[in-house]
Order: sequence, then structure tokens, then C-alpha cells
Amino acid sequence: MIMLLIRSFLFFLGQVVTAPIFTLIALLSLPLNPVTRNVLISGWARSMIWWLRITCNIKHEITGLEHLPSTPCIILAKHQSAWETLAFQTIFPTQVYVLKRELLWIPIFGWGLAMSSPIAIDRSAGREALKKLVANGKKRLEAGFWVVIFPEGTRKGPGEHGKYHIGGAWLATHTGTQVVPVAHNAGHYWPKNSFIKKPGVIQIHIGEVIQSVGVKADALNARVEQWIETEMTTLDQ
Repeated sequence: MIMLLIRSFLFFLGQVVTAPIFTLIALLSLPLNPVTRNVLISGWARSMIWWLRITCNIKHEITGLEHLPSTPCIILAKHQSAWETLAFQTIFPTQVYVLKRELLWIPIFGWGLAMSSPIAIDRSAGREALKKLVANGKKRLEAGFWVVIFPEGTRKGPGEHGKYHIGGAWLATHTGTQVVPVAHNAGHYWPKNSFIKKPGVIQIHIGEVIQSVGVKADALNARVEQWIETEMTTLDQ
């Protein structure tokens, strides 16, 4: 346990030291177009995944990369850890996240996050939040970004199954955009709300593309949920 604590502290130290540097890079990249700026900012995520492997011996394996299309899509994924918010930036094409607006208020981290063109929503706004999601999501997709959404809204521990909110499916059906479902077991190695990180190999399963044209949002949402949770029964064992 002492060694795990030391390794986890070294990883945390790397986060603290490098975050201000990449925030400065984000500020200097403001004149650039959003996609280029996003690529530069995501360098922090790529460096942190490398640092995580060095300090905590956490690696990952991917199944299903061949399913990824060549055009921007909506990624609907399981949310177990902070790990996937970093790792997805090394796995998938240039992307933006749909997130709660409060995250942008966090000093330094939130400022850099704000410059990566996220879609920040007020979850309490109900239907207005869906309208904003579609309007901003359409702009991001047209600009060449992929859009990442965690349907459960918040992190769930291994074995936990939260309610799949309609937002991601709603955006897909209202923009005619394909959906890529993703399951993983990062929560076993980087548990939610835990400082300690455990060594191991995280498994990521990428599903086949799901078409949204001519499909009801609730039906699409149910299909995504069924695929992800079926995969999780294997991954969480």
C-alpha cells in the first residue's frame, strides 16, 4: 500500500506541475482555429497517460478500433473514472466533451478546459439544455470535432448501472450523426474519488457504429445502454 501511495503521489505531482504549463499553452493558442487549439491542449492528456504508465503502471488495451468511421461521430461511453477523460484524447480523433458548466469554474484546470471548445450545459435547465446541446453540438460536428458524452452523467463504480440520460441520443437523432458506443473497466484501476491508483491493464471495447437516422432518441438510447451494459458484465468481472 505504501508503494501504491508513493506512485499515486508522483502521478499527482506530475499533474500539478504540468497543468499550469498547458494552461499557458492554451492561452497562447487562442488565435488559432479551435481544432488546432484543441490538439495542442490535449497534449496534456497524452502526457498524463504516459506519466500514469510510468508512475502507476496502468496501461490499456483496445478492442474494436476498426469500427471507427472516418467522419465525426458521437461517442457515448461508460463513465467509471477520470481516466477516460484523458485516455479518450489519445484514442479517438480530435474531440470535445459535453459537461456540466460548473467544471469550467475550477481554477486553472477549468480555464484550460474552457479553451478546448467543450459543450457546457446547465443540467437543471431541462429542455432548454437539450436545445443548447443540439445547437452547439451541430456546430462542433460541422467544425470537424467528435463529441464525447457520458450518458450516465456521473462516474459509476464497477458493477454500478446508472440511468442513461437522453442527451447523447437526442443530439445524434437531431443531427443525423452516427453513434459509437464505448465500454471500459477503468474504475478497477483508477477508482472514482480515490487518490490511490492500482497497476493493471484497462480494457476498452469499442462497438460497431449505430445509425441515428430514422430512429427515435429513446430507442437509440436504449440500444446504446444495452450494448454498453452487456459489455460491462464481462469487463467488470
